[in-house]
Amino acid sequence: MDWTAIWVSVRLSAATMMILAIVGLPVAYWIAFSRWRWKFLVEAVVALPLVLPPTVLGFYILMAISPTSPIGAGYLRAFGRTLPFSFQGLVVASVLYSLPFAVQPFSAAFAGVDRRLLEASWCLGESRLATFIRIVLPLSIPGLITGMVLSFAHTLGEFGVVLMVGGNVPGVTRTVSVSIYDAVQALDYRAAWQTSLLLLAMSFVILAVTYSLQRSVWAVWPAK
Repeated sequence: MDWTAIWVSVRLSAATMMILAIVGLPVAYWIAFSRWRWKFLVEAVVALPLVLPPTVLGFYILMAISPTSPIGAGYLRAFGRTLPFSFQGLVVASVLYSLPFAVQPFSAAFAGVDRRLLEASWCLGESRLATFIRIVLPLSIPGLITGMVLSFAHTLGEFGVVLMVGGNVPGVTRTVSVSIYDAVQALDYRAAWQTSLLLLAMSFVILAVTYSLQRSVWAVWPAK
């Protein structure tokens, strides 16, 4: 069992989930409430990782953060190291790859809030930010939980994007999915079986707890 790779995957998943909890909220809010005619183009860009092959997405991210690109060159000047084949580069790639798994549940939850409550809040003089914090967020908790957990679970099993952007550096970018691939390539099916079983169990527990929490929240929410 490659515990180092498992720890790298857990760290990566946690970092991705926390960043998407911050970055995904304003994007989801805009998608839910914007009346821009061409909004569907933004929705298509957000959902692109759902249909784009991971290796293709990983390739474009690798090119975008390479030292020859403006982003990669700026990061190199600021921190003295490159983004490709680093943990920080993996975080960037994972955030982009898991973006729809957070933004879509967030925006669906926001869109489900009764507009009459929002209009009443605005009529009482509350700002849009205050309305979002006091009304939209509390009423969207089940969707927010779903988005955060899905982004964590999805990142936990990444392979194509991780391999393209991070490579296979032990203790740095070697995730659990890459570890399983290496075990199969080395014909070490026992190690691959054990690690795969652990990943399967973790994914099942995460989703089971999420659905349980959702049922609990929805059960008590009307009473509030």
